[in-house]
Amino acid sequence: MLDPYDIYQRLMDYWAATMEDDVYLIAHAGWLDAATPRQIVESKEQRNREQPDFTIGKQRYRSGLVPAVLLVKQYFADQQKAIDEIESDLASIDQTLDELREERSGEGGPLEEVADERGQISKKAVAARLKELSHDTDAAEERKALEDYSALLDQQGDSKSRLKAAHEALEAKRAAKYGHLTATEIKIIVVEHKWLAQVAADVQSELDRVSQVLTGRIRELAGRYAAPLSRLVADVDGLAARVDEHLKKMGARWS
Repeated sequence: MLDPYDIYQRLMDYWAATMEDDVYLIAHAGWLDAATPRQIVESKEQRNREQPDFTIGKQRYRSGLVPAVLLVKQYFADQQKAIDEIESDLASIDQTLDELREERSGEGGPLEEVADERGQISKKAVAARLKELSHDTDAAEERKALEDYSALLDQQGDSKSRLKAAHEALEAKRAAKYGHLTATEIKIIVVEHKWLAQVAADVQSELDRVSQVLTGRIRELAGRYAAPLSRLVADVDGLAARVDEHLKKMGARWS
């Protein structure tokens, strides 16, 4: 069911897209130099629109032979996991803030006074309004809504600060690791975790495609032959009898 040439085509596609450049780079520069990230250089006259794989301060880099994401996965998985958790927490806070703005900043809502013309609410506006209401005993509901929103803004700011610090720490570790990679480590990352992993994924994709085609064909046949011939004949005979009965009631005659 699996055509070997389909697998071969997958390999050739990956060769053309990635492996060919990698192999030529290794042959030209060797494993160590080929793995060194390349800085993206810009000038005032010409802007380089190349997308960086990572940045250190204002300097942007392309990882080249050893992808930055694989280096992190291999050596800094715990740090990346911590970053993912902060991003998840930040996304949850952002969603809660969005919901509060949508639900409570409309006309008559407790956050109406602090929402600007675009519906946005700043920390400065919340703080100013809380100061205005500090001695207003009739504004308990509004004050509570403002305090809750202010607390969420504090959490958002703290999460953003922690996320920035975590990213900067990871970028520094990643950049330092590139300078200390051995040829053996580079070969493991490139051959096993880059080339072979992608080829394996492409082969699995081809297997999945064939399986989907087979599944679709089986479902088609199952639907087509779900009813046995004897049942179909009986259904036709029954329908024919009903048609004959209707025709007789209408006065139709045939020899």
